[in-house]
Amino acid sequence: MARCTKEEALATRLRLLDAAEHVFAEKGVSRTSLHDIAQAAGVSRGAIYWHFKNKADLFNAMMERITLPMEEALHQVGHDGGLDPLDELLRAILDAMRKIASDDRTRRVFEVATLKVEYVNELLAVQTRQLQIQADAVGHMQRCLRDASARRATPLPVPPLVAAHGLHALVVGLIHTWLLAPQAFELVDVAEMAMQTYLAGLGLKPGSVAHRA
Repeated sequence: MARCTKEEALATRLRLLDAAEHVFAEKGVSRTSLHDIAQAAGVSRGAIYWHFKNKADLFNAMMERITLPMEEALHQVGHDGGLDPLDELLRAILDAMRKIASDDRTRRVFEVATLKVEYVNELLAVQTRQLQIQADAVGHMQRCLRDASARRATPLPVPPLVAAHGLHALVVGLIHTWLLAPQAFELVDVAEMAMQTYLAGLGLKPGSVAHRA
């Protein structure tokens, strides 16, 4: 049998990730087998093990395809001294919210990660990755809130880490609630108002958040 090209291998990997999204969304992660995903992708089970070590590795790759751009955007916040870190932070979060609300693939992946995964057995590795993402996000929020406080000469009423945990919980809670009932409210609009209200309670007023359609 001829050895597959890099392009063919990449196409197979992408097909497996696409299949995983849909099967995980339909059956839940714990009840989905690698055979189910291979069958949905139209490849052999061996093809999965060529690209992924196990279901957790496949799940994390599926998540990273969607979340890495969002993580990278958050990592860039605060590195330009001429920009307000608070405005940058809100813009990055709202851009992520907008993507979740408007892009079917992004919404589906977040729905799987939020509502259809149990962190047990082989999926404990998924929990480890999710906890690292959460810690990184909180760390970036902490830095932005601390810098915004210094920029405004406005001391925070709580430690920056506490304020960051509160903001992160607000963002995650809004996403989770919206995924349960997307028709209940407009995610981006409510998120912007809720975050600005939370920040006002900390004594921080954003300068000018770009609300793009």
